[in-house]
Amino acid sequence: MHDIRLIREDWMAFDAALARRGAEPVGEKILALDEDRRALATELQAKQSRRNEASKAIGKAMGQGNTEEAEALKAEVAQIKADMPALEEREKALGEQLRDALAVIPNLPFDDVPPGEDEEGNVEVSSWGEKPAFDFEAKEHADIAPALGMDFEKGALLSGARFTFLRGDMARLHRALGQFMIDMQTREHGYTECAPPVLVRDEAMYGTDKLPKFAEDSFQTTDGRWLIPTSEVSLTASVMGQIVDDAALPMRLTALTQCFRSEAGAAGKDTRGFIRQHQFEKCELVSIVRPEESEAEHQRMLKAAQAVLEALNLPHRTMLLCTGDMGFGARKTYDLEVWLPGQGAYREISSCSNTGDFQARRMNARFKPEGSKKTEFVHTLNGSGLAVGRTLVAVIENYQQADGSVLVPDALAPYMGGVTKLEPTN
Repeated sequence: MHDIRLIREDWMAFDAALARRGAEPVGEKILALDEDRRALATELQAKQSRRNEASKAIGKAMGQGNTEEAEALKAEVAQIKADMPALEEREKALGEQLRDALAVIPNLPFDDVPPGEDEEGNVEVSSWGEKPAFDFEAKEHADIAPALGMDFEKGALLSGARFTFLRGDMARLHRALGQFMIDMQTREHGYTECAPPVLVRDEAMYGTDKLPKFAEDSFQTTDGRWLIPTSEVSLTASVMGQIVDDAALPMRLTALTQCFRSEAGAAGKDTRGFIRQHQFEKCELVSIVRPEESEAEHQRMLKAAQAVLEALNLPHRTMLLCTGDMGFGARKTYDLEVWLPGQGAYREISSCSNTGDFQARRMNARFKPEGSKKTEFVHTLNGSGLAVGRTLVAVIENYQQADGSVLVPDALAPYMGGVTKLEPTN
């Protein structure tokens, strides 16, 4: 959510910032709604003030025996009372229209975000690791994994497309990756482990900018709750409506949860394999910080995500997303893209975003700086540390062997109970 005062002060500059994202100008529309609402609020205040004055004057007129004036004042008060409900309803409706209009405007990019219309405008910041050199033709995970316990047919039989059934050592490797990630983020990077709900109310989804714009990308239950598309929703919304103690900041939270996405906006993409699923597991990273700390925290979060890939010895690159490729709520985003030999391409495995105070305004999440009498909105950041399923895909493709087996990365040895290789079975 944007601060309406910024639009009032310079709506042309606001529209110019939106234009960097390829978004349509909205400044004049927002200002018109705001002016109508404020004018109506002023009219209501004037009528309320006049009603109070007239009510007091009635008693004075009666005391002076001026019955005619008293009756006129009574009639005026009655008329004001009769007019008020319609005006109040109109003011409420205008307020809702203004809020709805603001709710679908994307966040404004930071000045150092590169311009661009789509992923072609993203900028490589760094790369890490050596791509594996095989003496055989590398295969995609979808061709290797079925013999190792990744059953696409069983998942489709049970639940339909974009669901997968894992069994045996494949399921164990998947679990090991998630446990490894959550342990690394808590033990080495100072995140506090949480076990949040995966069903949330509208307020939590709205506060983390998933509603109203992305309702079709999420699953909703028959009682109106939402299955979280990522635990960013639960973790960030844990400070919704609160004034956070300044001493508690920065707040760093992590959770390993199931996530659910309808993928309505990704029809036809990655229909083969384990990359884009309706149900998946992710180790989420969320930071809630003071405004002056958010830029440094963004770099810290990025390093925490990179550290997982490095520990697993998975080659990857870091991309700074351009204005046209960032998510709705982000002011700046880095994507980590892991190398997949079978595809011969880098694929996204983590996004780390700084949303500034965009989500905090929607959630009304504030803090009171030490020594200050006024509250300020916190800044929120989120990232993947990492997406477990996509990491499993990366391990399969980078650790594949000529005979169809897959080696287990050394870092996962403590979690695999002595299993060092996934062997194909008939």
